[in-house]
Amino acid sequence: MKILVAHNSYQQVGGEDQVVAAEIAMLEAHGHEVVPYRLSNHAVEGMSRLALGARAIWSRAAFRDLRRLCRAHRPDVAHFHNTLPLISPAAYYAARAEGVPVVQTLHNFRVCCINSLLFREGHVCEECLGRTAPWRGILHNCYRGSRAAGAAITAMVAVHRAVGTWRNGVDAYIALSESSRSKFVHGGLPAERITVKPNFVYPDPGPGSGHGGYALFVGRLSGEKGVLILLEAWRRLGGVLPLRIVGNGPLAAEVAPAARAGTAEWLRELPRDAVYRLFGEAAFMVLPSQCYENFPLVIIEAFARGTPAIVSRLGAMAEIVEDGRTGLHFRAGDPDDLACKVRALAADPAALARMRTAARETFERKFTAAVNHKAIMAIYARACARAASPGAESQTCASVFKE
Repeated sequence: MKILVAHNSYQQVGGEDQVVAAEIAMLEAHGHEVVPYRLSNHAVEGMSRLALGARAIWSRAAFRDLRRLCRAHRPDVAHFHNTLPLISPAAYYAARAEGVPVVQTLHNFRVCCINSLLFREGHVCEECLGRTAPWRGILHNCYRGSRAAGAAITAMVAVHRAVGTWRNGVDAYIALSESSRSKFVHGGLPAERITVKPNFVYPDPGPGSGHGGYALFVGRLSGEKGVLILLEAWRRLGGVLPLRIVGNGPLAAEVAPAARAGTAEWLRELPRDAVYRLFGEAAFMVLPSQCYENFPLVIIEAFARGTPAIVSRLGAMAEIVEDGRTGLHFRAGDPDDLACKVRALAADPAALARMRTAARETFERKFTAAVNHKAIMAIYARACARAASPGAESQTCASVFKE
């Protein structure tokens, strides 16, 4: 197939960017031709809030670029990842105007929550889920501490809900887990068009030894990731097992003194091959997120190395990690329960060995490139069939936005 892949990359490279890169590599390795369209959020520097907000609703530049790409390359399908703010939902209409089926991967909850996390002030929040517009996010100042910027994102969601973009502009949605799919259905996306296809790891790094004698956290150092819960649990453990932390973020100022005090070893940001080495040698990884998590790539990266995970009993984390088989669950936000689970697993080498085997087996069965390729081809086929069906919506918003 010839696939147009469009993605608005982030200023700080994260899981979404890694997934897009892996998916492109996987598609090309299977003989498909990928036509990339990539914009970067570094380009927003210097743009006024008004201009950025308008572009988030309808990007004339992206609309024109994508129509030209579709005309020049005639792709079989257009696959969109992040479109905020520079690509915008105008991209769907550009592809559909050229007769190209549209697929959208739902990497986060942006279409029903302006901060994309369903998380506010230290806890899960679903106040805007299922509403016509996530306007309460403006009241709660949920988007980057700016009500003006939050109003722009709310307008984007509301406008495209009103004109039918979310229902009519996309032929197939990809949710990354069953738990996130249920949230999107509740949020108003068409259930019959949402297929679950999880993330994957490519290339396969192979199993590790697990003989490093430490626990590992890899991720953004932020409140929703449960970093403070993690540090408090390790303070209560009193040296039962060393903790290594990889990552950076707004809570770095909390991690640094904990590292100086010996609570954890903070390795800051590392290249991916170094992170994989740490995953392979770790006794287990820990993900104490307090938000739902759409699909944490770090869990299956650990599984690829045969490393089990201790995770919050919440959302996709509890779905991916089978309690007692590929890791353990603990009560989200409870450092005592996390410390209890760490202590129990660290003291049971037989259970750890069983979990290592089960984690690697789960990866081979569910999260390889080969499994993912088969799934994505089926989704592309459904998108093409829907786009070609007599009942498929062919409306365009180009006239509304004077394109």
